[in-house]
Amino acid sequence: MRLNKFIAETGVCSRREADKWIEAGRVACNGATATLGTQVNEGDEVRIDGKLIGAKKKQIYIALNKPIGIICTTEPDIKDNIIEFVGHRERIFPIGRLDKDSEGLILLTNDGDIVNEILRSENNHEKEYMVTVDRAITDLALKMLAGGVKIMGQTTKPSKVSRLGQNAFRIILTQGLNRQIRRMCSALGYKVQRLKRVRIMNVKLGNLESGKWRYLSESELAGLLPR
Repeated sequence: MRLNKFIAETGVCSRREADKWIEAGRVACNGATATLGTQVNEGDEVRIDGKLIGAKKKQIYIALNKPIGIICTTEPDIKDNIIEFVGHRERIFPIGRLDKDSEGLILLTNDGDIVNEILRSENNHEKEYMVTVDRAITDLALKMLAGGVKIMGQTTKPSKVSRLGQNAFRIILTQGLNRQIRRMCSALGYKVQRLKRVRIMNVKLGNLESGKWRYLSESELAGLLPR
């Protein structure tokens, strides 16, 4: 098994983060500094910063209705971080992020494999949002949002957009650029007043109350996990 996969399966971090630790020389296998190509066999001893890490933990998958103000970081020194907010006894981390001023569905796990599967842009996984802007939004603006808007030097992928009210709409994205919806709206002259994610792939927020979390069901996991 590749070293980064072994580390991710212990629940310490994602594969991507494990690669960074390996490159930084923080990981040792059987007493020798590891490299990105290191393979781990049964009985091998793996240490991070000198600390022995163990076998694969029970995998945890959580859906949280993130309130506004909670920050999607694992850094314990940052106030209102999402890990402290959830307060789970196992070490978990968020899959992707919702910015501080946004709310709604975010998934957390200790499974480093699923993080890459969900976030990989070429997989075109859908994420659905409900958006309220500061003034009445025109049909033309909605059409432009659906077709793609130029932000950060690139045009966003086509998305599915439908009107919810005079100044509110639903949008389904298949990419996750930094503050994408806010930047798209700003490019068209609108300011987002409320942004709520209600679905990630087959997992729906449903009636989960703000600030509450639940474990994913078997059917939800079946739709998320790579086959």
